[in-house]
Amino acid sequence: MSEKYLLTIDQGTTSTRAILFNTLGVPVKVAQREFPQIYPQDGWVEHDAVQIWEDTLLVCREVIGAADGGEVAAIGITNQRETTVVWNRETGRPICNAIVWQDRRTANRCETLKAEGLEAQVQEKTGLLLDPYFSGTKLAWILDEVSGARAAADKGQLAFGTIDSWLIWNLTKGRSHVTDATNASRTLLFNINDQNWDSEILNRLDIPHSMLPDVLDCCADFGTSDPEHFGVPIKIAGVAGDQQAATIGQACFDPGMMKATYGTGCFALLNTGPDKKLSENKLLSTIAYRLAGQPTYALEGSIFMAGATIQWVRDGLKLIQSAPESEELAVKANPESKVYLVPAFTGLGAPYWDPHARGAIIGLTRDTGVADIVRAAIESVSFQTRDLMEAMAGDTGGTLPADAPLRVDGGMVANDWFLQNLANMLGRPVERPTYAETTALGATYLAGLQVGIYSSLDDVTAAWQCDCRFEPNANADERDARYDGWQKAVARVLSSA
Repeated sequence: MSEKYLLTIDQGTTSTRAILFNTLGVPVKVAQREFPQIYPQDGWVEHDAVQIWEDTLLVCREVIGAADGGEVAAIGITNQRETTVVWNRETGRPICNAIVWQDRRTANRCETLKAEGLEAQVQEKTGLLLDPYFSGTKLAWILDEVSGARAAADKGQLAFGTIDSWLIWNLTKGRSHVTDATNASRTLLFNINDQNWDSEILNRLDIPHSMLPDVLDCCADFGTSDPEHFGVPIKIAGVAGDQQAATIGQACFDPGMMKATYGTGCFALLNTGPDKKLSENKLLSTIAYRLAGQPTYALEGSIFMAGATIQWVRDGLKLIQSAPESEELAVKANPESKVYLVPAFTGLGAPYWDPHARGAIIGLTRDTGVADIVRAAIESVSFQTRDLMEAMAGDTGGTLPADAPLRVDGGMVANDWFLQNLANMLGRPVERPTYAETTALGATYLAGLQVGIYSSLDDVTAAWQCDCRFEPNANADERDARYDGWQKAVARVLSSA
């Protein structure tokens, strides 16, 4: 028998990757292509969806060669969530650039809907808040603002999808217009109680149901790639939005387990089990995963700028030449510095949800140096994570154990200084797994579960290994004083200030 492999597509905000895994969950070959961000106006962020598809095809073909005659048993897909693509069903071409999750162009529309009293209904049905972060108002904007879009949609000529749907459509040459429950739960259009597209919200936003994909479990038959792409047809068997995929890759399957992924943004998820828990602290209720028709829910806090803050320090301010250099400078910085960097470049996410807030560096003095600003950039991610943990503790009635570890992954977790600072700021252990790219690993496990390579979630739990555990070692009073300074800095950039 030939050896089996799993092909995972990890389509992120700044790059597209393909990873070929063996059945032990070990990466055999990785290929990656970065693509440009498009900023037409202040607060607008777009992607070229055609380029994303073309890059996906290229990186997949590159890694498949490493199978060396073995069988690629299935494809798993994980993707940037909420990013909105609308395309013509006949031509397969997008009618405009994809509107990215970071985009804030619909902020005023969301404020109008809030003023009309819609938010409570939206939160109860979708678990989400009325914010331009989500796909629903982006889709409505496209229909209203792109010439001819509304008429074409009413005729059934247009299809909507998040990036997973767009890739599956292209992989199957238009035979599958589908998504999974986790991506659907981020659109503002999906009722996470009855697991269906919500007709009332669709009507309120004037979105035709005919545009929407079918919603499947995370492990399902999403279609088969056309033989033209890779020489042979390959089943598309596992799909989850990037943060939910990371939750699976981190084996957070028990209620109370939590993970945080530090990529472009930071996204923390707390498993709340089979029962949806509505947040009273501006967190999101979302689907962590859905298997065999049964959803598992989570509370999620979203930070828009994490790794992207370090990227800005590198590319915008040009204070460093590479991300690893930030750790060296943080070590050298003055620990008594009171500099705070609030990275509200595209507004603030949870628990503030202020799309009009803008970034600031506060507390500069004559002796402030490059190292102090770089350290403040890293600390901003720790402070924002504590914002999320405080909200989660409030939503769970203060029952979140202080010693419950936070499992972390993503590009930033290679920085040991950051993880120790994070543990100190949270006052709880932080665990980094042996393989930190758990987003891709989660999609791999889903695909493997569907085609029988893995038998159950127990296989995933058994495979998870801790590389390093960071214990908090800071004085509690000092920690709280630093956090109080952060809260005061945030208060100065809020649009209501």
